[in-house]
Formats: sequence, structure tokens, C-alpha cells
Amino acid sequence: MPTEIERKFLVANERWKQSFIRSVRIRDGLIAVYNGRKARVRIAGDQATIALKGQRNGLGRSEFEYAIPTADAEEMLRTMCDDRVLEKIRYYIPHAGLTWEIDVYDGILKGVVIAEVELDRDDRVLELPDWVGKETTGNLRYSKFNMEKAAKRRKRLRQDRS
Repeated sequence: MPTEIERKFLVANERWKQSFIRSVRIRDGLIAVYNGRKARVRIAGDQATIALKGQRNGLGRSEFEYAIPTADAEEMLRTMCDDRVLEKIRYYIPHAGLTWEIDVYDGILKGVVIAEVELDRDDRVLELPDWVGKETTGNLRYSKFNMEKAAKRRKRLRQDRS
């Protein structure tokens, strides 16, 4: 079974910008979430995928991701994701034999910057770059779903005050 093993961190400073080798604009749409599992559609540049992710077990979880036609992904984003579409630019940074990904969010999560790295095994010793801050792996407060809910709540409060 395919397994995704990743660790996530806040970004402490902008020194990562000196080292990125490429970037891609991404739109992520959450189709469904249930009991720690989720179905997500993504358009990254000119590539579209649909992914099914299982519950976390430590640092890992099962992940099935498949390429789909971009037109299908556009339709899923439009008709199945309601207002649960996130936009970001993902930057790729090589460091100590691994490729780190920095997600700089736009839209409802504008200002959020998260670093993540995928690992080949969960006991791998990780050399942290100097721009990495607090680890957020497994912290539900930093899940995209919960960050989005909190941002929408703040937006509603601001609208109610005006």
C-alpha cells in the first residue's frame, strides 16, 4: 500500500528564498473529509490529480494519488468543493539529500507559510534547515481544513463588526 510519510513545520524566516529551485501554483479542493480521511483534487501547474488519504498512523498514512484530466479537476473544484478550494505557490528546496516544499498560501489563508518534507521512513534522522521553525506535524490546529475554518470564522467576525 502506498504510504505518505511527512513532517510539517512553520517557517521561521525567509532564507529559504535563496535556495528554491522551482515553484508551481497549486489549487487544492477538499471533496470530502471523514474521521481523519480525506479526498482531495489538485491542479498543480498543468497537472491534475485526485488523492485519497487515510488516517494518520504516527508520521505516515496511506495515500492513493492518480492523474486525471485537468478539465475533470476544474469541474470537481467548481461543483464538488464548494468554498473549500485553497490556493498556494509551492517552492522546492533541496537540503541534506531531501527536497523540502514550502507552501505560501494565497486567498483565505494568505500569509500562512508551511514547510514540509516527505521521508522514506518515519525514523529517518532529519537535518533541519536554518529557516525551519516549530514543528506542526500531527497538530490538528495546523491542518489545512482547520486553518481554513479558523480563517473563515475570523472573516465572518470582521464582517459582523462592520
